[in-house]
Amino acid sequence: MKNFLSRLATPARVTWRDFALVGVLGVIAYAVPYVAGTYQQEVGFRILQLGALAAAWNLAAGYTGLVSLGSAGFFGLGVYTMAFASNAGLPLPLCVLLAAIVACVFAIIVSPALFRLRGLYFTVGTLALAEALRIFVLNAPWFGGQAGIFLTARAPKAFELFWLGLVIAVIVLVVVLLVLRSRISYRLQAVRDDEDVAAQLGVRTFRTKLWAFALSGALIAAIGSIQALNQGIVQPNGAFGMGWTIDIVSVAIIGGMGTKVGPWVGAVFIVLLGEALLRFPEIHMAIVGVVLVLVIRFMPNGIWGTLTLALQKKERQFS
Repeated sequence: MKNFLSRLATPARVTWRDFALVGVLGVIAYAVPYVAGTYQQEVGFRILQLGALAAAWNLAAGYTGLVSLGSAGFFGLGVYTMAFASNAGLPLPLCVLLAAIVACVFAIIVSPALFRLRGLYFTVGTLALAEALRIFVLNAPWFGGQAGIFLTARAPKAFELFWLGLVIAVIVLVVVLLVLRSRISYRLQAVRDDEDVAAQLGVRTFRTKLWAFALSGALIAAIGSIQALNQGIVQPNGAFGMGWTIDIVSVAIIGGMGTKVGPWVGAVFIVLLGEALLRFPEIHMAIVGVVLVLVIRFMPNGIWGTLTLALQKKERQFS
């Protein structure tokens, strides 16, 4: 795992042109519902959702080296927080913010125990934590058990859901760019490259990891809260399902961990591949698994990372 992380592409310096590009793309994406049908809007929402989830996960895994398999836990916390808050009559922005706060507090509570583990042990620990959350919610009577909780709010239409996904995706991308533009990005990368050396150089490794882990979990929960509106009913096996973690990790690795654009490239690839294989569900996951293995073996930097390194090599040859 450590060797794999050390081969990741180093993120490029963030400039204000990146933020301008986000704004332009956001305006273009905002116009999509006016020219696309319901099906295209639903596909667009899934791309925005998975891209934002992978970008949030990438903040901890790609830039800090905290490879977590507990994303489904934070996602489920966001889903259930939205269910309770929405049924209580709270406005939508406050529901999303509350979901992020709940996940952030949860991350702070469990971090002292999790951060005693490193590498593969940390990864397995996060997986166990997510599964423990699922079992707890499944058996606790106030969460509705297997039947789940119905949302009393009106389900958003396809174009409304797309715009909600777009707003969340833009927020996540801007947050990631702001982090990479700040001084803390150097501390995140120092912890990723070698935590012990970073500590000797004066980096407060626990605080740095906690900051990245909590922010990543909060963003994932905020995105998960929108999924509750999409479904209209939340159930433990769906909200905390391992499928969310698999999709998030697959998208980030295939697109390119430790890169700004990689998660979005991976989201487009995975969603369009899923639509192409819609009539063959029995081989869908097998093909995704094969693609994931091939990417790790032959393109460890992912699609975007490999393309970026190739272009940089070409520029050096002609300079």
